[in-house]
Amino acid sequence: MTISDHDSYIAAAPEQFRPLLATLRAQLARTLPDAEEVFKYNMPGFQIGRSIVASYAAFTRQCGLYLSPGAITAHAEGIAAAGLKATKTGITFPANNPIPEDLVQRLALTSRKDVGL
Repeated sequence: MTISDHDSYIAAAPEQFRPLLATLRAQLARTLPDAEEVFKYNMPGFQIGRSIVASYAAFTRQCGLYLSPGAITAHAEGIAAAGLKATKTGITFPANNPIPEDLVQRLALTSRKDVGL
C-alpha cells in the first residue's frame, strides 16, 4: 500500500495509536490554520511556504512529534514536566501519555516562529 496523505497514514498506523494521531493532527490543524497538510519524508506534516513546521509519526511502541530544534529547546522544561522524552527535533510519547494539548500548541507556534514564519 502506498501512503501519501494523513488519512492513509493514520489508518495504517498501529491500532492503539490511531486515535492519538487523529487528535494530534486536529490539534496541529487548529494551531496552524494556514498550513498545508503534506506528506514528506514518509511522515504527515504541516507546511507553510517551503517550511515544514510540524510533523508526526507512529512507531511500534510510541509516537513522535517533530518540530524545529528551537521549539524543543524553548519548551524543554514543559516537555520534561509532562514526563516525555525529547531529542533535538522530536518528542516521543507512548499511547498512555500523549503530549498535553496546550504544549502541542505552544510547540507548534514556537516551531513556526523558529523557521521564520
